[in-house]
Order: sequence, then C-alpha cells, then structure tokens
Amino acid sequence: MVPAAGIGARMGAGLPKQYLPLNGRTVLEHSLWRLAACPGIAGIAVALAAQDAHWPQLALPPDVAVHTTTGGAQRCHSVLNGLHALAGLAQDEEWVLVHDAARPCVRVADIRNLMTYLADHPVGGLLGVPVNDTVKRADSAATIIETVDRHGLWRALTPQMFRYAALRCALQDSIKAGVTVTDEASAMEWAGHAPRLVEGQGDNIKITRPEDLPLAAYFLQQQQSE
Repeated sequence: MVPAAGIGARMGAGLPKQYLPLNGRTVLEHSLWRLAACPGIAGIAVALAAQDAHWPQLALPPDVAVHTTTGGAQRCHSVLNGLHALAGLAQDEEWVLVHDAARPCVRVADIRNLMTYLADHPVGGLLGVPVNDTVKRADSAATIIETVDRHGLWRALTPQMFRYAALRCALQDSIKAGVTVTDEASAMEWAGHAPRLVEGQGDNIKITRPEDLPLAAYFLQQQQSE
C-alpha cells in the first residue's frame, strides 16, 4: 500500500514531490519498482489525489498488479482508503506493507529482511534506524527546553508491515476517536499492540525538502555501484 495523494508543499516545486524526476524516473516510480522487486508481493495499491493527471504517465512495474484508489485528507485516510480498496483481495490475516511514496531509496534487501524477520510475529513492525544524533526538545520559539536521552530512540522508516484486518481496524478506530497518527505503527500502538523494529539502512530517506532530492540521487547512484 502506497499513499501518494499528498502535494508536497514543503518542496516548493510546483509539482507533487512523488512526481519529481529522479535519475531517469519519477520518485514514485522508483518506490513502486523497489516494492515490485520483492518476492512475495502479490500486488500494490496506490492512493492518489482526485483528478491526478500525472499518474497515467508513469511506467509501472509489469509483473505485479497495481490497483488505485482515491486518497484522503491525511496519510491515515489515504492508507485506510487503500485498505478498503483491497477488500476481497486481501484476507484478514495476510500481511500488508505500507510504504511512503517519497522513499525511493529503500533497498530491496531491507524489504526482504523485514518480511522474513516478521513472518511469524504476532503483530508486525517496521524498518527503523537507531538515533545517533544528540536530540533537543524546543519550545515554539526554538529555545531549547532539554536534551533528550537518545537511548532506545529510533527513526521510523517504511515499509511498515501489519496484518490486513488489524491495521484496518486500528486506523478506523483511531480516526473515529480523533487521534492523530503519523504512521501505521502509531495506529497499532494506540490500539494496544507492540510493533517490532527491524533495523534498516540510513539511506532510506524520505524526500521532504528540496535538498533531499540530490541526496536521493546520490544514494541511488551509490546503490547501483555496490
């Protein structure tokens, strides 16, 4: 499941960030092809903005079925719409991976590791990277309040992998309760589950700001040379 309905306002590019060109493909194409390259992926659902004029121009991976649905106001709504679109295709206990459209550098090996490591886990989990930087908490004026102990802190990445019915219910219930969840793991945590972190690579960056695009281009070039 790939939520791709955002407009990427922080990029200031005049084009949704998932459709920006990156090393011969769009950002979204890279993300979709990485997912499609993993054995065990039965299909991909993509949540798009209404009247998305860019999607029909993409070169989609040929060996995996790609389904589309209309996204929502926020990421959680888009993911839930995508899960509803999979009704009849996905069984309650089947695994669903949710991946950010703007993470084109995710390594296929990391996706495979996630799927293998969590195959028998009762809840599921996500890729992550331990925090190595010193972390500061600040107020609204950017004045430091405290230095946060980074022990046990991780940066949450994607894909995030949970069972179809459990994730759908967690998102439905958290949205109904008015709870703000920024990723699927947050919804599962709110529902009382304990997801597992699987360490991934730090080059699995999310393109958010203009400076992220050339960095992603560099990471893709480095991966090709390995």
